[in-house]
Amino acid sequence: MSDKSIHFEDIGTILFVKNKKVKNLRITVNRSKGVKVTMPWGITYDYAYSFVEQKKDWIRKSILKFESAGTAKTLFNPGFDFSTRYHYITYNQIPDAELKVKVSKGVIAVSYPTEEVLCSANGQELIRKAIIFALRKEAKHYFPLRVEILAKKYGFSYNTLRVKDLKSRWGSCSSLNNINLNLHLMRLPEHLSDYVILHELVHTIHKNHGKHFWQKLDQISGNAKKYAQEMKNYYTQVF
Repeated sequence: MSDKSIHFEDIGTILFVKNKKVKNLRITVNRSKGVKVTMPWGITYDYAYSFVEQKKDWIRKSILKFESAGTAKTLFNPGFDFSTRYHYITYNQIPDAELKVKVSKGVIAVSYPTEEVLCSANGQELIRKAIIFALRKEAKHYFPLRVEILAKKYGFSYNTLRVKDLKSRWGSCSSLNNINLNLHLMRLPEHLSDYVILHELVHTIHKNHGKHFWQKLDQISGNAKKYAQEMKNYYTQVF
């Protein structure tokens, strides 16, 4: 077998795998493994790329279906304890006051007049925006130093680092070794956010998910298979 990872605009990175045992070109979309194209050995990559371009709409719809299926969003209210790595939510009911959310000094402070207003679509959206603001603030402070530390420790070199609110991926590494990290990594335990960072750093030397990639990642992370399995318990846009 042979494999190759290619980035497509509006879809992300797709893994192309050549397999002598298959007879037909096949696209699969998996919640944890992403998009994969399985190719018969005699099919060229150019042909496979054209096939993906034709199927872009289907791939996007399939990704969105996985993102929204089977996972209910949290209802933020005083009975639910929620915190990020460095922030926690407080609730203060003030009759006749407006719904307000303020992020300051490690606290996401929610003031609301009634439970009905707090639990409304508008109230929940306001809280989520505040959480994302807090996560972005945390991530921009935490990740530059953490990535630098891990890169130096294991001998990697990368170009730029950006923090984004990615919809379906925890991170990515471009062909120019520019690394993107999802701000929602700040909701994960530190050992898992480190695992994602190391995953992208290994991509600076191994651009696909072949044998050498996983050998290197396993060597420096301690147990890549275990951490990859743990990551399945978390979702980028469900919190």
